[in-house]
Amino acid sequence: MKIVKEAIAGTLESSDLLVKVAPSSARTLDVTIRSEVIKQFGKQIRRVVTETLNKLEVSEGTVVIEDKGALDYAVQARVQAAVLRGANSEELNWEQLS
Repeated sequence: MKIVKEAIAGTLESSDLLVKVAPSSARTLDVTIRSEVIKQFGKQIRRVVTETLNKLEVSEGTVVIEDKGALDYAVQARVQAAVLRGANSEELNWEQLS
């Protein structure tokens, strides 16, 4: 899946996160994570984001995560929503999302 336009999902409220995706002119996948709890949970957040992007087969784009202490399921859902909006995908393989 390729990100073709800018998109966002989520909020900046406590226990949530904001995910922004955009196309990459360098044809690479760049992920930036900013979090209030990066020291405690940074590795786990990155793992969930990476696994979700891999399931969706995202190969290029820019992903920026602004985390406010979200749980894993929220991270996964927000990343999925932002990527699907940014990919402008008409057809969806639901098995990829589980």
